[in-house]
Amino acid sequence: MPDDVPAQTTTNHTTPKKPKIPPRVRHVVGWTLTALATALVFVALVIPDRYDRVSTLALIRIPIEGLLGFALLLVLPTRWRRPVAVAAGALLGVVVVLKVTNMVFRNVMDRPFNLVLDWGLLDDGYAFLRDSVGRTGAVAALVGAVLLVAVVPALMALATLRVAGFAVRHKTAGFRVGLALTAAWVACFVVGAQIVPRVPVASRQTASFTYYRSVEITKGLQDSQEFAKLAASDPFRDTPSDQLLSALRGKDVVVTFIESYGRDAVESPTFAPQVTAVLDDGTQRLAAAGYGSQSAFLTSSTFGGGSWWAHATTLSGLWINNEQRYRTLVAGDRTTLNSAFQRAGWRTSAFMPGITRAWPESKFYGYDKVYDLRNMGYRGPGFGFATMPDQFVWLTMQRNEHSKATREPMMAQLALLSSHAPWVPIPRMVGWNEVGDGSIFHQVRKEGFTRKQVWSSTDRIRTEYRRSIEYSLSALISYVETYGDENLVMVFLGDHQPSSLVVGEGASHDVPISIITKDQAVLNQIASWKWTNGLKPGAKSPVWKMDSFRDRFLTTFSPEATHR
Repeated sequence: MPDDVPAQTTTNHTTPKKPKIPPRVRHVVGWTLTALATALVFVALVIPDRYDRVSTLALIRIPIEGLLGFALLLVLPTRWRRPVAVAAGALLGVVVVLKVTNMVFRNVMDRPFNLVLDWGLLDDGYAFLRDSVGRTGAVAALVGAVLLVAVVPALMALATLRVAGFAVRHKTAGFRVGLALTAAWVACFVVGAQIVPRVPVASRQTASFTYYRSVEITKGLQDSQEFAKLAASDPFRDTPSDQLLSALRGKDVVVTFIESYGRDAVESPTFAPQVTAVLDDGTQRLAAAGYGSQSAFLTSSTFGGGSWWAHATTLSGLWINNEQRYRTLVAGDRTTLNSAFQRAGWRTSAFMPGITRAWPESKFYGYDKVYDLRNMGYRGPGFGFATMPDQFVWLTMQRNEHSKATREPMMAQLALLSSHAPWVPIPRMVGWNEVGDGSIFHQVRKEGFTRKQVWSSTDRIRTEYRRSIEYSLSALISYVETYGDENLVMVFLGDHQPSSLVVGEGASHDVPISIITKDQAVLNQIASWKWTNGLKPGAKSPVWKMDSFRDRFLTTFSPEATHR
């Protein structure tokens, strides 16, 4: 090799070594992650599905499901431990999601979420959020819900897998701890130990929760067939038209649902002093104008929401307490109060300010005309969930139906929304001749409180709920005073109680119902009902199930009819 040719040299390229994590740090991190995973699994097992039972002390429990799962993982063959741990963790995550969902449903509707029957409510829940807090807030809530459903099962699977691995590596200590906790669970179960009332230390909450949800699925699947049989039996389907509602010939009948007008509004010390003052004053004013009134209670088929179920129950005479029943009902041909009046010669109409798009169910009810947001001519602002104030709805009925000089008797149904959550802002009454196209309510809306002002305090929420009921009742009473006549027969009732946030846990499902008329013969016709005189039902007033009203009403005011 020539001297001027450099010899080939090799360069030793070495990959820089990653800095090693000190064993002590790895040890601390590992124990910390294991502790967090164990805590996560523990909380998932003992967390209740009710807000009123969530507390730090309520977490001091021994979950039997955890002990059984722990024992199973210790005795399983090695090849099965990992997949079983992952599957069990994911299932536990699903249970946690359902528990959280139940918390929300119990707080709003006073019942747990039904895995078979309640999926249709999710779309309505989103619509409520959109109309109440705006599209951005609703989308944020939707994204949060999706993340909850996706992330929680995955996180629980990882946590369970880590706990299982730790248990296997410390099998002897694990057996000892497991035996000690099992003995403690048995002892607490035998003596019924409780740190928090109704929350036993010997917990089997998750197992019970899963069992009852499974039973609920079976019942939900059976409910459709059972309800179809009930709906097929209709004693008024073949009643001759000339025999229907003969005792109300020539009367203009108005059936009005007042949103969230529940029994607590007229009896709870939180609301009753102001609300009953409106009712008592209204009774006196209407009596001075020649009107009599009587009142009682109905037990609603729903609570906190699902107003359309209460409407359907009242009008159809069937107990509608889930979306599956509602869909089955409106796909049939059952006689409703509306269609009975229609068959008997009344012009029927519905004033539905909450309807913002096509409403195919209207054909089932039997309306000659439906007035909704699209054709009521309203040019004012919305008020929270309510698309327009109740006063405008009343005036729309007056303008389009009740004031017509030459017409057949009318039967109208109103679904009023000013008392719908979130109760911000609440409108106020203006002069009837000032309402116009509703533009005046732009200024009225500016006078109201914002959602932030109201929803910062439970007491403030309850106050605004009460004020909304006062407004709705005042608008109704004022309408009767201003536009009522000798032929008016007004029936008004609540659809359901407001949510448990407003009335508390354990409130009844009862709602007030009243009838107003100048015709004493109409009141004499319902003497057997034994309702209380006035617009306020008394503590001892009759309480009927809401689905009994249709049959009682049609039977009472169709005295010549024979029913099968």
